[in-house]
Order: sequence, then structure tokens, then C-alpha cells
Amino acid sequence: MRLSDKQIQQFHEEGFLILPNLFSKPEIDILRAHQEALFKEERPENIREKQSGETRTAFALHRRNTAFSDLSRHPRLIEPARQILQDDDLYIQQLKVNVKAAFVGEVWQWHYDFATHHEDDGVPEPLALNLHVFLDDVNHFNGPLWFIPRSHKAGPVGANPDTETTSYRLWVVDDDKVAKLVHDAGDRIVAATGAAGTAMIFGDTMVHGSPPNMSPWPRRIFSAIANPVSNKQTRFWRPDYIHEQDFTPIECLPDDCLFRQAAAAE
Repeated sequence: MRLSDKQIQQFHEEGFLILPNLFSKPEIDILRAHQEALFKEERPENIREKQSGETRTAFALHRRNTAFSDLSRHPRLIEPARQILQDDDLYIQQLKVNVKAAFVGEVWQWHYDFATHHEDDGVPEPLALNLHVFLDDVNHFNGPLWFIPRSHKAGPVGANPDTETTSYRLWVVDDDKVAKLVHDAGDRIVAATGAAGTAMIFGDTMVHGSPPNMSPWPRRIFSAIANPVSNKQTRFWRPDYIHEQDFTPIECLPDDCLFRQAAAAE
């Protein structure tokens, strides 16, 4: 799959790109059939909400499950990333499913990923791309991602580590900086919504967050972060399931790889 010139222009202008129906319902059904058992596992890769104990983030699913391994090398995700970065040698920097469980999914503070990647992992430049796939329908009520359009153009705006609000440390942006970025965006905040199978791409300095999920509908989003091998981490104190230390360039699988895996399991 290749992005159009208009889509690439939109990505660079707004800082994010939403691709409706990039994956079909049968493909999403295959992934959802695998994820429930993975979320129930008691292991350090599964981060749980402080209050409810529900899974909040399940890391390294490509190591734990063949369907998610295939998705991490899917050409509909990796080829657009190569196109945007103009670099064929990308590695999976991080892979996870982020969850907002029905009624109890908690907030993600305003942040941008490069603050964590740079401060904690020593990634030199803000080049990494976040490649999302909605595993549920995402609406305005079940904790969608909120973006501040064009905030990526401000570059790294400064962030501070928050170890109190959520289940793991996150480098967050101060309220006054968020207010200025929203003002500079024409007083706009965009909620990223869409049907299951929708994909989304955004960069390392895009300021984003998400509200709590007070609805009866779960919100699960697959996230693969692709980074150029030339921009790999230089610090290694965090567990490798949070920041992968295998810098082998991604090799794409055939477009029907999810169906092939499902057929092989039958």
C-alpha cells in the first residue's frame, strides 16, 4: 500500500493521518480472537490499571503471538511508514495494545512520545512513527486519542516525568504549554474516531492524550512504533519489552498474512 501525495501532505501539515477501513472486519476478528487470552496473562509485559486491575497496556505481543507478529510486519502499516520517512531500514521500537476498558479505563495525560524515547532511551532524533490499528469501534465516548493539530511543528516542547497519575511513568506536557499549542492550532483539539479496522499514523512530537472511558464500550488500539535503524536507542536501562533491542530491519509479509496464519491454525 502506498499513500497518495495528498495524504503525505496532510500528514506533514496536521501531524497525523487517519486511514479508515485499512483492515477488514475478518482481519480484526482474527486479532481480537487472540488478544483476550493475552490480556489475562500475569506477566510484567501486561501493565494494569491502578484502581481496577484491568489491563491497560499489553507489551511485546509480537513476541507472544503469531497473529500480532504478522501484524507488526504488515505491508499496509510498514510501507506507508517507509514512504513517510523515506527509509527502508525500520525496526519495531515498541509494540503494544493500549486499552481503555469499559467504565474503568483511565486517562493518558497530554504527552508526546519523543520525550520518553529521548529522555529514557536516548533515541537521538524525533523520527519514529506510531502506527495504530483500532481493534474496537472508537467513538467520542470510549476514550479516543485526542490530538493537538500541528503541535508537531513546535518540535520537542519540554516535558516532565509523571509517576503518580497512571500505572507507569510518562513524560507529560505542562498545562500552560498545552493551552498555547491548542491556541496556536486555532483552538482545535481533534478526537481520532473510527470503526474497528481504522488505522492511524502520527509522529514522535505530536502532542496527544486521551480521556477516561466512562462508556460501556471497550477501546483497544494496537500500536507499533517504527523507528529508523540509524536512529536507534543509546540507553538500555528499561526492559526490552518496553523498548525493543532487536534492530533488525522489518521485512514485510504478504498482504494476506493474517488470513494465512488463521488458516494454518485450523
